[in-house]
Amino acid sequence: SALHIFPDSVRLENGSSRCSGRLEVKSNNSWSSVCEDDFDLLDAEVVCRELDCGAPSVLQGALYGEAEAPILTREFSCEGHESVLLDCGSSWRKTKACPPDKAVGLTCSDSVRLENGSSRCSGRLEVKSNNSWSSVCEDDFDLLDAEVVCRELGCGAPSVLQGALYGEAEAPILTREFLCEGHESVLLDCGSSWRKTKACPPDKAVGLTCSGKAAS
Repeated sequence: SALHIFPDSVRLENGSSRCSGRLEVKSNNSWSSVCEDDFDLLDAEVVCRELDCGAPSVLQGALYGEAEAPILTREFSCEGHESVLLDCGSSWRKTKACPPDKAVGLTCSDSVRLENGSSRCSGRLEVKSNNSWSSVCEDDFDLLDAEVVCRELGCGAPSVLQGALYGEAEAPILTREFLCEGHESVLLDCGSSWRKTKACPPDKAVGLTCSGKAAS
């Protein structure tokens, strides 16, 4: 089968990256918006996974403007494990038309990533800060922080946390210690403090494996 890197059946329009925007779904070769009433967090999990954008962090109508495409009268009923939205069950909605300001807007987490691993659920941790990616020092990261990262990526719980597991840092290393309590939904919601000690050697960049399997 043909390898495709980006899906061609869902997209997020009008956002700051391909991981945020107004949801549009391709149906009969044309793009349609989706009504807020017909879409829930389980559906959003599937879309974020399909786009390889981690887990949903914000789901709200009209977050990225009103619908420009026609709005589907179709309600998605994903269970959350599907790899693409069009694999989910759906039913035709019998109620009235959906107003354009109720078109679903969705933000998937795109502030953390795992690089150089066998899937997006394992690798050397990089965090987006000031629009560029940085590695994290092993000394500044613990299991509670790892729990948050694995959850943010939609990858289950941490199973291995070790420096240099996936090679030395290629990005600059943050001098920032994360202070997660474990319940936060994204790493950048955690408290943090600036580390005052010396620079972190590149072989101390955190490598992390989460227990969940990424959808291929």
